[in-house]
Amino acid sequence: MKANIIRIKDDIDSNRYANWCWQTSAANTHIEFFNAVTPNEVDDLMFGLRIEWKYPWAGEVNDIKSGLKLRAYQTADPKKRMACFLSHYCLWEKTISNGEPMLILEHDAMFKSKSPIPFDEILKSKFDIIGINEPFRATRLSQLFHEKVQNDHFSRNDVVRAPLIDDISVPQGIAGNSAYIITPNGASKMVELTKEHGAWPNDALMCRQLVFSLGVTKKYYTKMQGIRSTTTL
Repeated sequence: MKANIIRIKDDIDSNRYANWCWQTSAANTHIEFFNAVTPNEVDDLMFGLRIEWKYPWAGEVNDIKSGLKLRAYQTADPKKRMACFLSHYCLWEKTISNGEPMLILEHDAMFKSKSPIPFDEILKSKFDIIGINEPFRATRLSQLFHEKVQNDHFSRNDVVRAPLIDDISVPQGIAGNSAYIITPNGASKMVELTKEHGAWPNDALMCRQLVFSLGVTKKYYTKMQGIRSTTTL
């Protein structure tokens, strides 16, 4: 499967992490590096795509359109978080253009094994977006996330629906956006949601409440490298 690792082109650390992700990659992944959108590109790109940022930077907002409670993320630099979203958005558009599924990775992911990943089996599931990342160090309430995934016996092909681990009104989905498979249908859904609700942090917009076909694998194929986030404080 084609895979894109998002890296910050001129950042030494980001390139080192991305290279390690590539070096650990599963045998049946065809890796390309995707140069992340940078903060100084955000305004022009948002304008060109006709996208507005609609997620709060502080406090908590009850969003009438989605019916969800939007809680601000800790953010060191708003433009960096917007750039992260746009990097994923560009890869969603690339997935649509290519007409085939893609594995999207952030530079802080690494593969757990070089053994081939059973992509064909995974894609037989009913889901259009499938997280493959181990939840530990990737999401809050990671132990609860893990337990709910492993105890879900209602889905086939060892892919289950992304679990709810918090108040139903809070956006929640896969274990971060560091590693997920997305189909052209899934990518089209994310682009549609962006047009409808505006730009949000990508792991908030890609939530179970808005994306019904959002799944996770019971077997985790990637994990976090354990490095500092480039977007949070």
